[in-house]
Amino acid sequence: MPPAWPVPETPRDPPPRLTMLIEAPRAFYGLAELATRWRALGDAPRGDGHAVMVLPGLFNSDRANIVLRRHLRRLGYQAVGWGMGRNLGARTIGTDGERLMARIADLHVQTGKPITLIGISLGGIMARIAAHRHPEQVRGVITISSPFAGHPSATNVWRPFEWLSGERIGDPAVLDRLAEAAAPLPVPSTAIWSRSDGLVNGLTCRTDRCDAVEVRSSHLWVQMRAEVLAAVAQALAEQRPA
Repeated sequence: MPPAWPVPETPRDPPPRLTMLIEAPRAFYGLAELATRWRALGDAPRGDGHAVMVLPGLFNSDRANIVLRRHLRRLGYQAVGWGMGRNLGARTIGTDGERLMARIADLHVQTGKPITLIGISLGGIMARIAAHRHPEQVRGVITISSPFAGHPSATNVWRPFEWLSGERIGDPAVLDRLAEAAAPLPVPSTAIWSRSDGLVNGLTCRTDRCDAVEVRSSHLWVQMRAEVLAAVAQALAEQRPA
């Protein structure tokens, strides 16, 4: 029996196995497409110079987001990584996320302004939790293929999550954090998601309580998709204070 879930009426089914099996070729196709569209992406709305922290997905580090940060910097944002190595869940950020919260607080103090958090997959869940707990430090949140709005069994990667993080998806602490992430945020939020995602159920990556932008993408290397880079730039422009 699946564990109890505190958020009702959320998807529980993972993507079809075939969709998961073709993740790699789709990811390489997206990388090739990016090479042809990279120059045109520079015409996106210009940034205002505020700090943007990019949080990686499960088992990934800041290296996985080099392209995204480079794109944001050329638009005029102060884009930085999270600086904590590979994302191994609680093993990296602390049992209650204290290491991540300290990193966000440090950047907020350094810049003197609230920062934007951009999270890929698991990093997006962490970004939403951070915004709930410290809205005075967070200007806005953008999630990319982050399954914050569904039960953790609605993915094809819950077993790797358990192996890498040392946690179990049925643990009350894990479910409580997911319920916290799923709640409406006190700051502007945008969810970029794909119905054809092969690793997480795309319907768990958005709600009707935030701006949702649908793209066509694999989960693997989603943060390097030209369509996603364009959507991030547009979301940042729309979240800009009046």
